[in-house]
Amino acid sequence: MKLMKGLILALLLSSTNVVFAVEHLKLSTTTSTDNSGLLAVLHPVFEEKYNVKIDVIAVGTGKALKIGANGDVDVVFVHAPAAELEYVEKGDFINRKAVMHNDFVIVGPATDPANISSTQSASKALQNIAAAQADFISRGDDSGTHKKEKQLWQAAKVLATGNWYIQAGQGMGAVLKIADEKQAYALTDRGTQIAYADKMSLKVLFEGDDILFNPYHVMAVNPDKHSHAKYELAKKYIDFVISEQGQAIITNFKKSGQQLFYPDAME
Repeated sequence: MKLMKGLILALLLSSTNVVFAVEHLKLSTTTSTDNSGLLAVLHPVFEEKYNVKIDVIAVGTGKALKIGANGDVDVVFVHAPAAELEYVEKGDFINRKAVMHNDFVIVGPATDPANISSTQSASKALQNIAAAQADFISRGDDSGTHKKEKQLWQAAKVLATGNWYIQAGQGMGAVLKIADEKQAYALTDRGTQIAYADKMSLKVLFEGDDILFNPYHVMAVNPDKHSHAKYELAKKYIDFVISEQGQAIITNFKKSGQQLFYPDAME
């Protein structure tokens, strides 16, 4: 009888664990998204709604895309459209959706030694920095921000090289800290700039050029390539971030009264 009761209790406990087991969704994303603090507000709502734990891998966009293409995550949330589309065309990702956007800005010391605040284009701002050989901290990590920076140097017809051009190989938050310590210039997404504004003395010295537009997309890892990928759960995540509820969270996410991202999935 005791043995029977013990078996019944074990079965009940096992059943309870199955019922309440938390499923995990693996997400690779860019450090700029994570550093902004948005995911800390957005994800708990999804996790509670679906009894899911999201495991976030925050790296540069280039690495985030490679991680997804290798099937090491279930969903990817990044901001490098040209690179994203290359992977989509190869069949690595499916169900790509626009989520939100902000823009890139160039920050630097208030003294503005390269006088970029008076320029009218991103190209001219970078030309001034190069001409003055003013310290510039690059992500140097194949992130979405780094890809944009390389595009900007190319558009400016400037070969960024020399002691003034420092490749950190780190995430956006770390780069801003380094730039602040060195009183150097840096390219950053506006979301991270706003999130770090009260932690540094660097100011936004150039903004507003159309070339600085910064869109974010979310994509599911293709289960036809990686059968272990949790596509149905990834699809729920995608549907959530582009839903009215998810887009409202993005819209209402602010730091110091400033909106960090603008929704792209709302009609």
